[in-house]
Amino acid sequence: MTDAPLSSTPRRLVVGISGASGVAYGVRVLDALKELGVESHLVISRAALLTLSQETDLTPDDVTGRADVVHRINDVGATIASGSFRTMGMIIAPCSVRTMSEIATGVTSTLLTRAADVVLKERRTLVLMVRETPLHLGHLRTMTALAEMGAIIAPPLPAMYARPESVEQIVDQSVGRALDLFGLDWAAVRRWNGLQGTEA
Repeated sequence: MTDAPLSSTPRRLVVGISGASGVAYGVRVLDALKELGVESHLVISRAALLTLSQETDLTPDDVTGRADVVHRINDVGATIASGSFRTMGMIIAPCSVRTMSEIATGVTSTLLTRAADVVLKERRTLVLMVRETPLHLGHLRTMTALAEMGAIIAPPLPAMYARPESVEQIVDQSVGRALDLFGLDWAAVRRWNGLQGTEA
């Protein structure tokens, strides 16, 4: 029996939820992956659970129940802590500045940042939905360092051309555009179809 060729990457994505405001982004990532038939591996920080209680009416079980596999934040022996466990990559939604900074230095203190470090070293796609504003020079330099290392910095900014009618639509648009970076096409995304009624 031989191993499957490395080109056949499993439809499996690591999802990190850190303590920045915007926990709804991570929740909707999990919902989208379920709809798309992509196996989700969730790791959620303690700070994110606090944010969850402040920003939503969801319980921790409501969130973990959306994932296919849930990993404890300090489980250094988890599958996602090893590069030999093949995935499409990882998305951290939302990504706090602390989380971003740990990843940039390579000094990782939790499974969330260790898993991101693994994704970078294996040259897989790492998408960071960084939630902070305004940004000072240290933040910008950290983002530059991460971009140079191969990460994709994708702040969840509203796409007004999609004419969102609710916060939920704004969240879904940002989530869908982030999933585009993994080659995943989620039906909730409103695509740009060009300017209508303009002359050539």
